[in-house]
Amino acid sequence: MTKGSQIRSYDYVNHPYEQVREALTADARTVFQAATKAAAVRAQSIASQLRVNVAGIEVATDIAISVKSTEDTPQGGTSIPTTRLDLEWEAAKLPRLFPFMRAALSIYPLTATETQLDFAGVYEPPFGALGSAMNAIIGHRIAEVSVHRFVSEVAGYLRTTLSKSSPQ
Repeated sequence: MTKGSQIRSYDYVNHPYEQVREALTADARTVFQAATKAAAVRAQSIASQLRVNVAGIEVATDIAISVKSTEDTPQGGTSIPTTRLDLEWEAAKLPRLFPFMRAALSIYPLTATETQLDFAGVYEPPFGALGSAMNAIIGHRIAEVSVHRFVSEVAGYLRTTLSKSSPQ
């Protein structure tokens, strides 16, 4: 992840690592879709969605997310268990008009009852030199906001969903 513009975002889920890990490794695509789309729209589309507010105008595009690999690093010595999902995404329609993202979503325990979601990605702005200039002016900020919103929506969805499925 060295070429392109880098983005980092994180959030937490107030559930144990194993529960969060199981939810994401069982079917990450469904979690991403459910977290980012309204229920009625979700039923009609298999894409996730990124949204951002620009000068009071909601800008949204459906994205096609693929999980390229999943890697578990077990706890050992002084290290904590970590699960890493390698992701790629692009706009579902007209992908050449939007950035292409490569990222890793790492999941690891903060405490026995809290799990960190840590997103580190690199995106390539569209349109070559013109896209790079636009990225420097405003594009990077839009990308940061949309990635932060994505991670927050995934964390919020997991907090709610795992609370409903946990025995009380």
